[in-house]
Amino acid sequence: MKSKLSRAGAAVLASTLLLATPVAAAEQVDTTDPSVLVDNVFIVICAALVIFMQAGFAMVEAGLTRAKNAAHMMLKNLLDFVVGATGFAIVGYHIAFSGSGFLGFDWSWGGPLDAAKVAPNLTMPTHFLFNMGFAAAAATIVSGAVAERVKFKAYFIYAVFISAFIYPVVVNWVWSGEGWLSTLDTPFIDLAGGSVVHVTGGIAALVGAMILGPRIGRFDEDGNSLPIPGHNLPLAILGVFILLIGWFGFNAGSVLTANLSIGAVAAMTALGGAAGGIGAALASWLTLKTPDVTLIGNGLLGGLVGVTAGAANISMFGALAIGFISGIIATHGVLLLDRVGIDDPVGAVPVHLGCGAWGTLALGFFADPDAFASGDGPAGLLYGGSGGVLVSQITGVLAIAVFVGGTAGIMFLVLKSVDALRVSPEVEMQGLDLAEHATPAYNEDYVDYGTGDELAEFDAMFDDLTV
Repeated sequence: MKSKLSRAGAAVLASTLLLATPVAAAEQVDTTDPSVLVDNVFIVICAALVIFMQAGFAMVEAGLTRAKNAAHMMLKNLLDFVVGATGFAIVGYHIAFSGSGFLGFDWSWGGPLDAAKVAPNLTMPTHFLFNMGFAAAAATIVSGAVAERVKFKAYFIYAVFISAFIYPVVVNWVWSGEGWLSTLDTPFIDLAGGSVVHVTGGIAALVGAMILGPRIGRFDEDGNSLPIPGHNLPLAILGVFILLIGWFGFNAGSVLTANLSIGAVAAMTALGGAAGGIGAALASWLTLKTPDVTLIGNGLLGGLVGVTAGAANISMFGALAIGFISGIIATHGVLLLDRVGIDDPVGAVPVHLGCGAWGTLALGFFADPDAFASGDGPAGLLYGGSGGVLVSQITGVLAIAVFVGGTAGIMFLVLKSVDALRVSPEVEMQGLDLAEHATPAYNEDYVDYGTGDELAEFDAMFDDLTV
């Protein structure tokens, strides 16, 4: 086994060295232009906010699952960044921005002042850093949906596959400048990843949860839902707040320049999240007769997801409408999964897939040409558009869903066929913290000094010390 791993590692290293051969000199940023420095500083700050969202995801997922799996959840989110950064740097970034119509590879790594292909004011390292955070976010969406029963090694393989191949292909279609979705007669609109990130992660999460099957005890013999409460709701809601703050870097940074449109994008992001929380509160109150904490938290996240695709193309009315409906989708999506027997411990599928798809499609109705920074953006049906935007949005969402569902499904089925996907019932009952990592998330805060003579001896020692 060690020899096989050594050969595999040597092959990867050799491939990396081959890829790292010198390339033709790239165009460099204009270092005399003050806006270049401002843009790069702004995007690096936004990248840090996006990367910090991993902490929010980790807290939400750990808080909404059981204490015996909390360390496992934290490690998976840590892995998303570690593997996402590496896989995206070596392979994924060069697929994502190859400039091909469907799938290509163009080694993009150059000098520190080389301009990014699709953002001439940004250096390539700055552009990579920002997009690397997105790759990690796309990978981490699956973590919550497959929580408490997936093997760590299976998740490692998944994280590599999505950051190095699945997600970059979708990025290539939309953000590379020459991808087929961005060159439709009416270009597909997705500012910050409503579909590129969230539908991609949501579809992979749905496929993974279906192939894994539900946790032990999640449904009874008749298929009725038996909820398994999370162990720490304050931790989960703190994670929601962290994600809310990070989302401003996620959406405003996607403008890729520090111009005055970033304020409007940030404002629409805030309104979408707020409206999502209201929609979820009303939906849970009317359906469950109580304002459920976890559903409202997910509703806020759903509202943020909903406006991610069109934050630069919608007015206040559009942001409120899309966010409000997203909150309802996030709430009823959880109840729908319960009815059909799919176990998604944190509600990742309705939040990311449901709200991401809705927010992307909603631009066919709510895209306001006057909301666009230049005042001449595409128009949805409610603003006098011909329907071309809606057709393109439907095309993009369906294409992404089919591609991601097929590739992720094959990966999960292969892992399942070799018994590398799901932990054993014994491990699941014990908890993955101890069984997979030998490290519990929580330890008892006491020292066992024994009883009887041992305790009396300790008391005597303590008395001598305090005299």
